Amino acid sequence: MSLPAVTEPVAPPVEPARDPYHVYLDSLTSPESRRTMRGCLDRLARLLTGDEEATGAGQPWHLLRYEHTVRIRTLLTEQGWSAAYVNKHLVALRRVLKEAWRLGQSSAEDYARASDLAPVRQSRLPTGHHVPPEVVGAALAACDDSAAGVRDAALIAVLYSTGCRRAEIGGLALADYDPGARSLRVRGKRDKERLAYLTTDAIGLVERWLAVRGGSAGALFSPISRAGRIRERDGRPVGLTGQGIADILARRLGEAGVSRRTAHDFRRTFIGELLDAGVDLATAQALVGHSSPATTARYDRRPEKTRREAVDRLRLPTARPLT
Repeated sequence: MSLPAVTEPVAPPVEPARDPYHVYLDSLTSPESRRTMRGCLDRLARLLTGDEEATGAGQPWHLLRYEHTVRIRTLLTEQGWSAAYVNKHLVALRRVLKEAWRLGQSSAEDYARASDLAPVRQSRLPTGHHVPPEVVGAALAACDDSAAGVRDAALIAVLYSTGCRRAEIGGLALADYDPGARSLRVRGKRDKERLAYLTTDAIGLVERWLAVRGGSAGALFSPISRAGRIRERDGRPVGLTGQGIADILARRLGEAGVSRRTAHDFRRTFIGELLDAGVDLATAQALVGHSSPATTARYDRRPEKTRREAVDRLRLPTARPLT
């Protein structure tokens, strides 16, 4: 493929302050979102330039035209990635093109044409795994009485009883916790706030963790050193990263001898259990912070359960030779 406008040095280097790449990433409020979309733009840059060391910084995004972005979409679909993963890259592409237009580097017409890309459509079975109660119980049993064990038990309880995303839990502060209302003030994607509610059992584990953590302002869940000390910055506990939460979950599930589950599997399970219990879709959507009920509906396991129960009505005939 030849994309002269992208691969050839026909434009002077872009100043960082006016680089659509940096401007777009700076506009994102969540560190997790910045990391995700930076990865998307860097992969696009490597795809376009053929340079495995390339990043999206300094690339002449403003020179991309419709014929280029259509080809980029095709190249992305040829990678064998899921539709959701391809569409995430297309979102990053459209947004960096928009910032180039906002910076006056491309015309409104060129931006509109280049960004006019249909999302990739795909029909696949839902991904991920259900987390049965016995798996959660085994993971909790793997948490000892050390500071890390007490923290991890509280973390698992919050994951299971709220369906929060990893980044949302990592961003929780002590001030976000209201034991009287049994609630957590959660900041989700695009800095939207919502209240998540804890079960009484989860509250007990969180309170046990707070007795270890102490009452100083700062992150609700923090890294802990091998010596059992909570990591602090300027006298305040710092927050866990999304990867840190994933590592904790993997370690405790491994110690429990159960198969791997992700934090998002806990989220899927929370939504599925709400819907199975008869909670209406709008309430489930509000509890997990989805922007669209269609997203929440994809977690609905009831049609699958109904079909399975229909098959269960059948009985395989007893093996008997013909006489």
